[in-house]
Amino acid sequence: MSRPLADALAAHIHQHIRVAGIEPGTRLPERTLAEQFNVSRSPVREALKRLAVQEIVMAHPDGGYAVSEAAFRRSADAGEMAAAGDDEAVYLAIAEDRLAGKLADRFTENALMRSYGVTRAQLNAILRRMAQEGWIERRPGHGWMFLPMLTSAETYRQGYRYRLLIESAGILEPTFQLDREALLQCRAEQEALVNGEVRTASPAALFDANSRLHETIAACSGNAFILDGLRRLDRLRRLMEYRKAVDRNQAERRCREHLILIDLLLSDQREAAANFLKMHLHNAAREKAGD
Repeated sequence: MSRPLADALAAHIHQHIRVAGIEPGTRLPERTLAEQFNVSRSPVREALKRLAVQEIVMAHPDGGYAVSEAAFRRSADAGEMAAAGDDEAVYLAIAEDRLAGKLADRFTENALMRSYGVTRAQLNAILRRMAQEGWIERRPGHGWMFLPMLTSAETYRQGYRYRLLIESAGILEPTFQLDREALLQCRAEQEALVNGEVRTASPAALFDANSRLHETIAACSGNAFILDGLRRLDRLRRLMEYRKAVDRNQAERRCREHLILIDLLLSDQREAAANFLKMHLHNAAREKAGD
């Protein structure tokens, strides 16, 4: 098990607990966290062990871990916070340079270390995150390569038109089965954004929270092709989303719409939810893609 991966994942889980306002005593299933952060259960297990040592999580009577009271009292020291901020800045700079055509399809770690002035440990954590998100992969033998991404305004618009075709239809699938626990977690995250987090969250954090909700709903469809198609598209459009300037007012409005959508689903108003999701995506496409 890679120690940097487990450490980074532990930090992400702690941040998710605080941002989503997950109540002390709430169980943290390994499977749910693994799906949420797109990793296997093994690194999640290691990350939870680290959080247990820090008393951010505690043993649950039925096995596994639950959120502890200390999760909201403890915070990283100033040095850790600064390091996390530096890593995020480098991560976004690499994304911007890739979309601007400044980075070749293939690259080495040494070249990126020189270009962005980071240590090998910092770069390894950033590369691991990029690989988990699906926009780079290690080359056999030596170096890395970027994977295909949406890079033009037209393909970005096509992505939204594709989402209009599949997402609302997924809610009306005969195999649709509501995952109430997962939706409630998404609701807590969206509510935290509406209550102020949207004003300070990074483009990456906003993208992750919003795509997580849409993928959770797609998973409820019971149609593996709808979920797989949306996940593939989200990987392709990730960098385009980072590059766009974040309109915080629009972002807050979309989060408020997410809350309405979730509540429609939780009250079993599927047809109304499908129609609302279609309107929501039309609005987002008009604001962000110019459709």
